[in-house]
Amino acid sequence: MSRREELAGNLAAVRERIDVACRAAGRAPEDVALVVVTKYFPASDVRLLAELGVTDVGENRHQEAQAKAAECSDLGLRWHFIGGLQSNKAAAVAAYADVVESVDRSKLVAPLSRGAVERGQSVDVLVQVSLDPPGADHRSGCPVAELSAVASAVEEAEGLRLAGLMAVAPLGEDPGTAFDRLAAVRAEFLPAFPQATALSAGMSGDLEAAIARGATHVRVGSAVLGERPTIK
Repeated sequence: MSRREELAGNLAAVRERIDVACRAAGRAPEDVALVVVTKYFPASDVRLLAELGVTDVGENRHQEAQAKAAECSDLGLRWHFIGGLQSNKAAAVAAYADVVESVDRSKLVAPLSRGAVERGQSVDVLVQVSLDPPGADHRSGCPVAELSAVASAVEEAEGLRLAGLMAVAPLGEDPGTAFDRLAAVRAEFLPAFPQATALSAGMSGDLEAAIARGATHVRVGSAVLGERPTIK
């Protein structure tokens, strides 16, 4: 089986999962976008994915993302930066990313804005919400109590558009329970930021739970591309 055939089969299976989950939730499949996470996979895979109809790709690491976006700049893809973001790299990320999904503190807003303005193109921003209990050794994310302040900073910044929220289910917890909390946070968030309707949640192992709770974007890596290469 060629790599193209492998990716085509995996993509078809993931798209079917999305369709089934949407139907079960009473939602239209076209309301949920697939972001294929290509971390550690070569630009040649990105080109095959584009041939197979993928329009959105996600990357976790700035240096790799920057190089891959440049190499694939002719494909017209929408690049999502979804990894932990350092303030000293934020302007550089805004130079190629169309969507930055991992803004979890106000300190990132000014450099992102500067990078977007220098690029001359608006960048969509999702505020990453922490779903972990207080004091947990958690993945990155904005505490719920600080969410409004970070969102307001994004909304007021030149070159940025507040698009919505992003979250990752905590390791070791039932994702449905975690995404229930996310849905509750979003319900309180939307009246204050009604244009920020995007919700990026759900990955290869839990996309169904996320779609059932309102996700508009799912971030899928291994279910499409296979296990990540051991040499990075």
